[in-house]
Order: sequence, then C-alpha cells, then structure tokens
Amino acid sequence: MAGLSALDRNEMFEKMGTESFDLLIIGGGITGAGIALDAVTRGMKVALVEMQDFASGTSSRSTKLVHGGLRYLKQFEIKEVAELGKERAIVYENGPHVTTPEWMLLPFHKGGTFGKLSTSLGLRVYDFLAGVKKGERRTMLSVEETIRKVPIVKKDGLQGGGLYVEYRTDDARLTIEVIKAAAESGAIITNYAKAEQFLYNEEKQMIGAEITDVLTGKKISIRAKKIVNATGPWVDDVREIDGSKKGKHLILSKGVHLVFDQSVFPLQQAVYFDTPDKRMVFAIPRDGKTYVGTTDTFYDGNRITIDITTEDRAYILDAIRYMFPDLRIVEADIESSWAGIRPLIHEEGKNPSEISRKDEIWESENGLLTIAGGKLTGYRKMAEMVVDKVVNDLNNKGDGKFGSSVTKHFPISGGDIGGSSRLEQFLEVIGKEAVRLGLDEEQGRKLAKMYGSNVNTVFNYLQDGKTSIPRVLAAQLMYAIHHEMAVKPVDFFSRRTGALLFDIATVTAWKESVIAEMANLFGWTETEQAHYTKELEQEIAVATTAVEL
Repeated sequence: MAGLSALDRNEMFEKMGTESFDLLIIGGGITGAGIALDAVTRGMKVALVEMQDFASGTSSRSTKLVHGGLRYLKQFEIKEVAELGKERAIVYENGPHVTTPEWMLLPFHKGGTFGKLSTSLGLRVYDFLAGVKKGERRTMLSVEETIRKVPIVKKDGLQGGGLYVEYRTDDARLTIEVIKAAAESGAIITNYAKAEQFLYNEEKQMIGAEITDVLTGKKISIRAKKIVNATGPWVDDVREIDGSKKGKHLILSKGVHLVFDQSVFPLQQAVYFDTPDKRMVFAIPRDGKTYVGTTDTFYDGNRITIDITTEDRAYILDAIRYMFPDLRIVEADIESSWAGIRPLIHEEGKNPSEISRKDEIWESENGLLTIAGGKLTGYRKMAEMVVDKVVNDLNNKGDGKFGSSVTKHFPISGGDIGGSSRLEQFLEVIGKEAVRLGLDEEQGRKLAKMYGSNVNTVFNYLQDGKTSIPRVLAAQLMYAIHHEMAVKPVDFFSRRTGALLFDIATVTAWKESVIAEMANLFGWTETEQAHYTKELEQEIAVATTAVEL
C-alpha cells in the first residue's frame, strides 16, 4: 500500500520512474485527486504528480462551499443544478467530517435581484432538482424572522428572506482527504513534481512524461498507458507541451475573499446576498471569523501569486456596507484574505458571471486527455466521466478489464464513521477521548471535524514536554508530515490546517518553532531553512496584504 509520508517522498518519486502505470495524472487539485481515487479503486495502477503542493491552486482558494448551484437557475441550467445538488449529498456522505450543512439566508429587498415570489419558487425548484432531503428544504421567513436571524441585515426595503441549505467545506482538506484515500488504495502520489515533456512512441502516441522534482532537480521518466491533464488553470500550458492547444481554450476568472474577526463582523448566520450591480456575494461565519466573497473578473496575471487589488477590496467592502450598513466596516478591519482563479471554458461575448462552470474532456491526436472547467462540487462525477473514457480506451485495446466507478459510496480518508447520521455520536466519543488525553472536549470535537476517523492517529502524536510547540499543534504537524506529505512550513499552515487564513495569530506565534521542528526532522541546511522561512513570510504577507493601507 502506498502512503503519503513526506519523509518517504524522495523514495516514492524515484519509484515512479521504475514502474509502468495504467494512468498518469498531472495535477493534484480536487479534479486530479478525484480521478486518482476513481481509477485506483477500479483496479488501475495509478500515478499522480503535482508541480506545487496538493490543492495549492484553485482547490484551496474557492468560496469553500460544496453547493448545488442555485445561481444557475437564473441561467436556466437545469441539468447543472440537478446534477450538482445530487453530487453535493454524495460528497457529504463520503466525508461528513470535512463537509458541513450550512443554513443559508437569502434576504430579498424591494428592487433587488430576488423578490418574495421568485425566491420562494426558485428555492422550491432548487430543492426539487437537487433532491434535497425533507429536513433541509427551504423555509420562507417574514421580515421580523429575517431580522432575528441576522440583526445586522439592511432593513430599508427588506421584504423577508428564504432559508435553504448549502454545504460548507474546507476545500484544501477535502482535496487532501481524497488524495489520501487514493494513496491508501494504492496510488503512488507526490507533490512538487512537474511534468516538463511528454514521451511518444513511433506512432506519435503518448506513452509517458518526463518529470522534474522541483525540490531537488532530479528528473525521471514515468511510463503510462494513458495520461490525463487535470491541471486546472494550467491545462492550456500542458496542452502546449503536447503541441495540442487548438480549438477551445480556457479563460480565467479571479475571485477574492476577505476575512474579518467576528468582533467586527458579528455574523452567526450565513447570508447569500445581492450587490448594487446585481451580482451575488456570500458572507459565511467560520471558527470565530466571517469571510465574504467573491468577486468575478477576468484575469491574465500570475497564476501562483494572485494580487488582490484596491478595486477588489473596495468592491467587497462596498457590498458589505450595502447589505450590512450598521457595521461601518473599513479596510483596516480586514484580518486576512485570499484570491483564486477559476478555469472557465471560453465563451465569446460573456462576462465571468455568465460563463458556465461546465466541464469538458478534450483529447489530442497524441492521446492526451484534458479535463477542463467544472466545479468543486462536481469533482467526483467529473472523475467518473474521465475514468470511464480511460477504461473504454484501455479495454478496447486489450490493456485491461476495468469496470465501472465505485466512488459513489466510497468514504474518503477520514470519512469512515458510518455516514452523516453518525457524525454527532462520533464527535461525542472523540470529545470524551480528548478529555482523557488532557485536552478539553471542544478541542477534541474540532480535531474530529478536521480529521474524521483519522483523529486517533493525530492523538497518537500528542506528547508532553518534548517540543516547544503546543501539544495539539505539534501533533497536527507530525500528522501532516507523516501522513499528508507536508513538505514545507507553508504546506502545513496553509493547506493542512487553514491557519494562514483563519488563525493568523497562531501562525505568527509559532512559525519559528514549527520551522525549527521541520528543519530538524528533514535535516535542512541553514540555507534551506532560511529559504522556507522566507517563503512562509511571503505567504503571510500575501494573506494579510489587504490590511495594508
């Protein structure tokens, strides 16, 4: 069985170059992760490489919702709403620890995007199409009930609200749990490994790729019967390596989110509201913070370090002041922020909000399969579609006898708790276990919701007095290194814990101790330690840049 220990990463990388695979996946975001899990659970021999860290692109920079696409009703994309709604429930059941039902309030005002009748009808149709279970179907609220839910909502022109269920997630952790499930099922996976060139046979059909270890510079060749390009915003770059960037192409859209402490933005109820320009924005409470987004503008800048402009911040702040006028929020109240880019399939003449989030598979003459577009919510269905194509090709060539997808009822890593109905019982048990280990019950529940059924492995790393780092943080660090291939400090603080966005104080307080611990474990030179320290400082600066006036 393969694993995801960062200490075994070099060995795993070299192993990839000595074996032949049924499928090589380029890209370690949610799409690539889903494809790896679907393929390996059908019996394929699978390898996956990611040029940065897992989920470091779009898959850690979304609005962090596994949602059913309510806004697509406005565009009459009925099939999209129905499919996303049903997939949302599957994602929840397969990983209830990392996905949480979140009641969302949709207030409607006189002259706004939605009225009482259109909201009631729209949410009813949404519930029907998405197959929403009875206890989570929409409820219409009076003006007074809406204000009780969100006392700070704009009262001028308020006509009521609609309450419906969305699903909040930690997008990076969802991706990593899927990656881990694939590795636990036998896939060989590594981060910081970049595809540089492709290998072809005499018929000019793709048979492999040359891969460079970004951290060491070592190069290997990976042989595979089929190769999938699942690199999100980089899919056209990979197509260019193959010389197959023809016809349809991507256009990128930037989304920005701002984070506030609840002492300045006291929101206990998630809200989906319209802006003066009739776009829709989310305001969502999470772990003592409130985050608000997103913007939706075309983007052609740096895809790794995405700038948040003065205009981006102003747009969201204006939207907040419009819907929550009593808050008096100013730029200095922003605690942290993030920006992400969505890879959309270009549609001439449409603005970013109008372009469909549909996904498509493109195949080059040389055999490269590219999956483009799509949404976080639909990752499992997208993966099934891609692997169905791979299976069809391999089976027809006599290169295998692979069957159909089994992921519909396949728990992701940490999701083995017996489904969502058992979640509360699971949290209670872990809360009591945490107390036995010297933690408080709330700490235990929080860790259980982060790691699910893997939480006892995290508990195994709890130590007393052997490190300067707080017990829980030290245990999380060890688990991230040994089981989630956290190679750099920024991997840990950003995508393994989310602290860089939602607990910047912890990052600031313990970054030096964490770096020292990792340097000792990995045997870094002073130069390497200085490099990773600078890299983390740069990421902190990016996350907090919106605070600078």
